[in-house]
Amino acid sequence: MTLAQRRAALEPGHPRLSFRRQCVLLGVSRSGTYYRPVAIHPEARGEEERLRTRMFAIFTRAPVYGYRRMAAQLRRDGHEVNGKRVRRLMREMGLKAICPKRRLSAANRQHRKCPYLLSGVKIERPDQVWSSDITYIRLPKGFCYLTAVMDWHSRRVLSWEASGSLETDFCLTALERALAGGRCPEIFNTDQGCQYTSEAFTGRLETAGIRISMDGKGRCFDNIFTERLWRTVKYEEVFLKEYADLAEARRELGKFFEWHNGERLHQSLEYCTPAEIYEGRFLLPAG
Repeated sequence: MTLAQRRAALEPGHPRLSFRRQCVLLGVSRSGTYYRPVAIHPEARGEEERLRTRMFAIFTRAPVYGYRRMAAQLRRDGHEVNGKRVRRLMREMGLKAICPKRRLSAANRQHRKCPYLLSGVKIERPDQVWSSDITYIRLPKGFCYLTAVMDWHSRRVLSWEASGSLETDFCLTALERALAGGRCPEIFNTDQGCQYTSEAFTGRLETAGIRISMDGKGRCFDNIFTERLWRTVKYEEVFLKEYADLAEARRELGKFFEWHNGERLHQSLEYCTPAEIYEGRFLLPAG
């Protein structure tokens, strides 16, 4: 029964149940039943439409603005607004700031967790350590979830996959593609998300004879190279475009990763490309 149906079931003149008791039994707030919507004055309606138009223009230019910065910008533009009103309007307009979301890969308590193996380890050759992680990309309707497998020494993205859901399958697909290249890491590092702690994922690594390493809880710097990759992907590709759907996101991301591996010069790689380092065409100086 919806809230409206429960309110309609109330009987103010019931002979046996008081109105208060009826509200308790139906789980309805008494104050809510007394409220009657007030018609918006035409001038106020016009002001609200102007606010909506300006807010849409601000959000189009700065989609990272939440309601606080949106309210501050509107006040700078001469509008007398508070955060509560701006938050309501943004919710009604469906405007949500682009920002990191929590718990993309929540842990499963029944899955096995592995210790972090890379503390103090010097990364000095390709295929010594691979890592994987998940990030999200906002689409006009929903989200695209992106995972990648990267070689730590060369920063080469060995494989990637995009999905409309957070099921384990797309992470496993990326892993299989990376291993299909014929090379194998000594250590594979991930976070403790349920996709990576699942029996299917850890079992595939163990079958290949790969040692499994997992970040400590809340320690983003344990997987810093992949986190830095996501920053590059977002600022040099995603934020510059507006993907219409998952198919377009996959197409454009494929072009970006090809450029990232084969043409993008990395300062940390002495201005070489990841492909050149991974394939041994250039050697990084020791230390």
